[in-house]
Amino acid sequence: IGLNKEQKSLYQFSGYTMGTSYDIQFVASPSSVDAHLVESEVSALLRHLDREVFSTYSKNSELTALNEAPVGAVFNASVDLIEVLQLSEEIRKLTLGAFDITVGPLVNLWGFGFEPDLPFGELPSQEQIKDAKSRMGAENLDIDKSTMELTKKSDIQIDLSAVAKGYSVDKVALLLDSLSLEGYFIEIGGEIKMKGLKLDDEEWITAIETPSNGAASIYQLLSNRGKILSIAGSGDYRNYFEVDGIRYSHEIDPRSGKPISHQLAAAFVISESAAEADALAAAFMILGLEESELIIKGSNIPAFLIVRKSKNQFETFVSSPFSSYLID
Repeated sequence: IGLNKEQKSLYQFSGYTMGTSYDIQFVASPSSVDAHLVESEVSALLRHLDREVFSTYSKNSELTALNEAPVGAVFNASVDLIEVLQLSEEIRKLTLGAFDITVGPLVNLWGFGFEPDLPFGELPSQEQIKDAKSRMGAENLDIDKSTMELTKKSDIQIDLSAVAKGYSVDKVALLLDSLSLEGYFIEIGGEIKMKGLKLDDEEWITAIETPSNGAASIYQLLSNRGKILSIAGSGDYRNYFEVDGIRYSHEIDPRSGKPISHQLAAAFVISESAAEADALAAAFMILGLEESELIIKGSNIPAFLIVRKSKNQFETFVSSPFSSYLID
């Protein structure tokens, strides 16, 4: 006699973390999972990663302690902090310094930081840029993975906002995997991880937004094709100012010390790791189309770049490993 298979249900919950919102959906049989327990465990994990590890606002976070540690002092770090710093260093090297987690002094100088040095819309002098750059350099952090120790070689201040959300997505995914959940959709501040299928064996679908500062509209849809994959994006179309007709983006190139001036409007990357996708998308926004293309082709990275041709006209560069996930 055939036994009736228990119907699966779709569960969903949301909240706030790292100054943004998160949304979690998962598929499970009601008898196999306590949805309230899943929600409270995810919430506790995100609270821990935000307030106790990655926050630059929390006085008690590990990152705050590292930023306050004296130059040359040995700092004992958690696995989470070591992993994110190690990945950030790999992306810094891959992008020849375009991705730099110590870019804070420049962000503040150009008025986009939490503690701006200048009023928003005011342009800094070359001397001020030079001074800000002298207080940067992620290469001045020694990372010893074997002993879990960090040492600052100069008084750098680290900000992990371009990678911590993606890393948190990966950590939530590990938690859901440990509960044997076969299908889920995790989104934190636009960084996404999808696994398996939702109800009725439908694929998870997400949208790439049109990079304009008007009402949100869909530029492209993509599906996970039932696989485990992460997608993260970065864009310059929400946070910028203009002076004398010149646009100054919050995306600042640590190599030049100035906001990007190229026409790349948004970058999206697919990876197994949401942290890697997050960091690469941020890096490509700094690099622009030509430099990004070289890295994308050289490393066979699934990437989708949107280039601004005029105010509301765009061109798209899609690498072949990315195109298989697009919905026509």
